[in-house]
Amino acid sequence: MLLLLGIIQLFGILRALGARVEVDWDVGYLNISRDGYSTWQAVGVNGRQPIAPVYVDEGDTLLLNVHNSLDKPVSLHSHGLFQRNATYYDGVGMVTECGIPPSESFTYVIDTGGQTGTFWIHGHYGSEVANGLRAPFIIREKAPAVQYDEDVLITLEDWLQMPYDSMGAEEEQLRFDHLFPNYPTVLINGIDGNRSQPIHFRPGKRYRLRVVSMSASYWFKFRLPGHKLEIVESDGIAIEPLAVDGLDMCPGQRYSVLVTAHDTDAFNFRFNVTFYAEYVPKLADFNPRHYEIPLVYRQGAPTRRYSIVGDDKLVWQDEFAMVPRNRQPLLEPVDRRITVSKQEHTPYDGFGLPTYSLGDYAYTHPMVPSLITALTTGDWANNSLAYGPQTNTHVVEYMEVVELMLVNPSGKDHSIHMHGYVFQVVELGPMGNASATQRTAPKLKRAGQWPMRRDTVTFPAYSYLALRFLADSPFVALVHCHAQQHKQRGMAFTLVVAPELLQQTQRMPEKMLKFC
Repeated sequence: MLLLLGIIQLFGILRALGARVEVDWDVGYLNISRDGYSTWQAVGVNGRQPIAPVYVDEGDTLLLNVHNSLDKPVSLHSHGLFQRNATYYDGVGMVTECGIPPSESFTYVIDTGGQTGTFWIHGHYGSEVANGLRAPFIIREKAPAVQYDEDVLITLEDWLQMPYDSMGAEEEQLRFDHLFPNYPTVLINGIDGNRSQPIHFRPGKRYRLRVVSMSASYWFKFRLPGHKLEIVESDGIAIEPLAVDGLDMCPGQRYSVLVTAHDTDAFNFRFNVTFYAEYVPKLADFNPRHYEIPLVYRQGAPTRRYSIVGDDKLVWQDEFAMVPRNRQPLLEPVDRRITVSKQEHTPYDGFGLPTYSLGDYAYTHPMVPSLITALTTGDWANNSLAYGPQTNTHVVEYMEVVELMLVNPSGKDHSIHMHGYVFQVVELGPMGNASATQRTAPKLKRAGQWPMRRDTVTFPAYSYLALRFLADSPFVALVHCHAQQHKQRGMAFTLVVAPELLQQTQRMPEKMLKFC
């Protein structure tokens, strides 16, 4: 045990050798029309929308100084960051903290800990993420594994017609997967998709496009007809270059693709973004919704058009075809297998809508954050009941190989995100009665010798999905659907990893405790 403590403390010293980058965020309301259709009270930073991207270099520590000018608590999650030895900075309201109260300030110390790649920061208390509290977070490599001439950021967002959590719209928001007026619009690089600014290419140059789905609920497809895409990073994990025609991204996913421009500027092109959700009724011009944005080689050059090709004729990314550059073998043997099934429960709040769960109960936040329970209850922290049955908590021992077996017998797709770790995508297969609907169950796929690792993955309808991770960091990790209305309706569970080590190695900042 003393050796383990020494290793954890040494890791904390070594990872703090980079620069310290300070960013000030005053989180507040602003009335704005981001899509050109509706004006409403969104959430912004420093009086602005969109929120400026955050850039740091490999090894740096981000000091995110946050002041809460809202009238409710706020917390900020750095999506994809491990937060090793600092679970309390994971930014999950009523899981790792109580939230920053109105008119209060707090500094998140985000040690990048050797991670590089494409991430994002978003609100994780209530529904601030759907109301606009989200921004890209880029950790630039000191020595990139691939060479390129220019780094281009492309953000994709869904944007509602009113605040997600407004009292007058609450029932409509809960029903928005059935209700026509609340189909969102699309923001590309912070601007309404129909008016998005062009991307500029120069002949012969090589570009790294960082595509970030900062979506609250919808999926995006991204293509550059007439150009070859090579995926080189996914969710902060560098991969061997993989050629694809396009990206099909669930909420929360990120990709870097390399694109080599044509040798001539004789033509301009257009890149395509399709916005959709399989669990929302299809409706012409709303779901799916298609956007074309100029890709400019030369002002005034004619635009080359391509005939429409069906999605089934194209090559899309596939976790089972990706190989991480750092080839971690399949984790085995499995020490602990946790099986959870997506379930629907009795309707609530009089809206006639079911709650969801990944376990026995629809997740609801405990009255005391789960991290505080893990840190303060001694041996009782090893008992999952200490965290409340409604948190669907599973306690995991240090350095166990854990397999999460997720079962989805329903006709709805989901976006599964795991905090604090990346998981290996091990197996996907059919489950349930897809023949009773118009949906198609996925075909059986199994990982090869070096499974893909990531933190967010599509969990298809009528499927089971096996994910594995090594519990090598004491942590309190939420695992949940990243579609806002599914998470809000209870589709989550908690993993408490090595609570005895948590108690010996981590101490919450005093100011954070006072907020409780």
